Amino acid sequence: MTLTSALIILATVLVTTFISGIFGMAGGIIFMGVLAALVPVATAMIIHGSIQMISNGYRAYLWRKHIQWPIFRRYALGSLAAVGLLFALSWRPDRQTVFLMLGLTTLLVWLPKSVVDLDIQKRFQAEGAGFVVQALNTVAGVAGPLLDLFFVRTDMTRQAIVATKAVTQVLAHFVKIIFWSVPVLAAAGLTALPPAWLILAAVPLSMLGTTLGGKVLERMTDVNFKRGMKYLVTAIGAVMLMKAAGWL
Repeated sequence: MTLTSALIILATVLVTTFISGIFGMAGGIIFMGVLAALVPVATAMIIHGSIQMISNGYRAYLWRKHIQWPIFRRYALGSLAAVGLLFALSWRPDRQTVFLMLGLTTLLVWLPKSVVDLDIQKRFQAEGAGFVVQALNTVAGVAGPLLDLFFVRTDMTRQAIVATKAVTQVLAHFVKIIFWSVPVLAAAGLTALPPAWLILAAVPLSMLGTTLGGKVLERMTDVNFKRGMKYLVTAIGAVMLMKAAGWL
């Protein structure tokens, strides 16, 4: 990894954690797109998972009194089932497939309620969310828009949405790190993993971005929060689809 690539990654950490600090998502999609363009897919997944796990963990800590723990426990059950299936299949996508999945994932925010009526507070839906979100997050790197479908129609406050999503994503990114580290370590050992200094340098930047984003979140209304999230994610998805098609 060159110094220029490392600096771009660190700058992206600050910007994207600020965005995620506001919306609880979107920043991770941008970050994954930047990483996939700079480094091999496996390396991108490990870096993304490490930094996003720290960022989401800090966000969950900031809003810890709003976390809906019963929802998280049900989500974790579905996540464990997905983990078992993914390790059994052992399929890992290439760079273009990652961009395609990132782009298509963002379009999920426009599914009408008449087509799919999801609410993570309802019976068995947290378990279903855990299964499908964990599977997509592990192979595509990001599943924020899909996870959002389970939250956008709840009666939860914006703080509870951001806090509960954050703690579910700590689990999701931890699993992703393990899933992508196994083949890397098997092929080339510890030296093939991303440099530790990069992850350490990203920690204070992710905390700063998350803190600043949280201050903006406090000033938003729940209506503007949910509306802004949809349009931002759609714009990001369009860029990812253009990358998948080779137009960027």
